Amino acid sequence: MTFITQNGATTVFDSRWIGEHGIGRFAQEIRRRLPPVTHDITGHDPVSAKGLLELELKAMLLGLAQKQQIFFSPSYTPPVTWRGPMVFTIHDLIHLDVVEEQSRFKTLYYRYVVRPAVLRAHRVLTVSEYSRQRILQWSGVAPEKVVVVGNGVDPAFSPDGPKYMPGFPYMFYVRNGKPHKNVARLLEAFAQMDVPGVRLLLSGKADNDIRHLALHLGIDDRVVFSGRIPEEDLPSYYRGAAVVTMPSLYEGFGLPALEGMACGVPVVVSNTTSLPEVVGDAGLLVDPCDPGSIAAGLTRALTDESLRSTLRERGLERAQLFNWDDVAARVRQELDLAGVK
Repeated sequence: MTFITQNGATTVFDSRWIGEHGIGRFAQEIRRRLPPVTHDITGHDPVSAKGLLELELKAMLLGLAQKQQIFFSPSYTPPVTWRGPMVFTIHDLIHLDVVEEQSRFKTLYYRYVVRPAVLRAHRVLTVSEYSRQRILQWSGVAPEKVVVVGNGVDPAFSPDGPKYMPGFPYMFYVRNGKPHKNVARLLEAFAQMDVPGVRLLLSGKADNDIRHLALHLGIDDRVVFSGRIPEEDLPSYYRGAAVVTMPSLYEGFGLPALEGMACGVPVVVSNTTSLPEVVGDAGLLVDPCDPGSIAAGLTRALTDESLRSTLRERGLERAQLFNWDDVAARVRQELDLAGVK
């Protein structure tokens, strides 16, 4: 598998995006499938002030040193100074579409850096048809300019292997502290459920707002925060769960839903943005704005054994459609085309 194009151009890859998060997983899996001769840009956090300046300086120097290179970013930070062929990735437009996650800087950055880069790039990659349509609507570019390459699931996420066994049944949500993750409504839903002994396990650290809400709702003794879960341990947390849930208000893809299905666990996700596209008929869809809908879906997935069996089977079958080699092949095709443009 090579990313050297027909005219000999090689790839410059922004490897600073690799990390333990959704975009980081995409970046890591694509980088593993790039050849050793790929030039990696390393350094600071890619969205920090130092990181943004660093990218421009390195891109400018690389562009001057060698003309036959293609710049590829696994996320939304394209270099302004790069004038050669370029392919970059926009996973979603959460920074523009979710009011609580907007800022003056983000709005200006997308307007004056990202949108012009969309216009001059060979291709813009994205991970779902939902995100593609939003990018087209926002940018106004021709439909062929934005290509869905999708996401994949690692073989480590399977029903086979150790299970996390905390001593109680649990529903599992892989989340961060951002508003679009909708944790408050999930807690409200959990407070409505009559499922004795079942706890809600949330990845990450406990934050004060969520702890106070759990206390107010009278469920603080049934909400468990796992802290940071190492990547190698994550499959065991999925396998041990009674249900994997993702009641987000907005997702560009939703890797935890896919990983939960791949581990053979019933999934309950939002009926909005990209999530219905990812789970198809293999998961239960709920209204993320209605705690009653979330509660009803989770209760069904916990207690209806026939439904649980169906969701397991469909989820395992659905997960087989998402493969990192296929994702990398689609990326490779666009880089090859950019190299001969």
